[in-house]
Amino acid sequence: MAFMMSDELLGSFVPILVYWLYSGLYIVLDGKAVDNYRLHSRAEEDVKNIVSKMTVVKGVLIQQAFQIAVSLSLFTIISDDNGTVKAQPSLLVMVLQFLVAMVVMDTWQYFIHRFMHLNEFLYKHVHSKHHTLVVPYAFGALYNHPLEGLLLDTVGGALSFLVSGMTPRTGIFFFSFATIKTVDDHCGLWLPGNILHVFFSNNSAYHDVHHQLYGSKYNFSQPFFVMWDKILGTYMPYSLEIRKEGGYEARPIKKD
Repeated sequence: MAFMMSDELLGSFVPILVYWLYSGLYIVLDGKAVDNYRLHSRAEEDVKNIVSKMTVVKGVLIQQAFQIAVSLSLFTIISDDNGTVKAQPSLLVMVLQFLVAMVVMDTWQYFIHRFMHLNEFLYKHVHSKHHTLVVPYAFGALYNHPLEGLLLDTVGGALSFLVSGMTPRTGIFFFSFATIKTVDDHCGLWLPGNILHVFFSNNSAYHDVHHQLYGSKYNFSQPFFVMWDKILGTYMPYSLEIRKEGGYEARPIKKD
């Protein structure tokens, strides 16, 4: 008899599996062959990042443990007592649910993220942990203070799920996609043929600007669109320049 897992369990664990598989792909690719696509040199990563990679792995696992606990609790609260599986809506409805969830997640994360930068106490004691990775890399995408992970990612995900009205099965795909997008934005690479760059201007270079000192008050939007940065004047445009020593640099264009 095949082992069956509910959509709720899959929705809680599959995005975490996707996180490590997708970030693991970048680890496999991380050789000399990709040096010409790096947004920072290896030497710069070693000097500027003040936290070890093992510490980052431990921090991410802690956040994901909280994420699983909240996800399972949410599904328990909203589940149907008779155990019936909620019917899937039409493809068009699911697409609309995806779009609604993306906007809700972006909106929540923009304002919480921006507030964590503007509030000195929260930045010093909470959000600065994420910015110890001045040079981001893929599996450090969710390296946050546990409180930030809870507020920014877990609560934001729960709200996007509830407001959009998606089923747990649709949630598996949405949160897996959101995970891939978040990892990609932190990968530190500008790889040719990246299809996410075709559809989203919020990408690895855009977010890299935010991780630099000059961009700490700009480019708060994540993980999908840049609309709130543009609407509220926190958008910092950039040009992608080729460095002499190889690779690229996301160079900010001075705002008027």
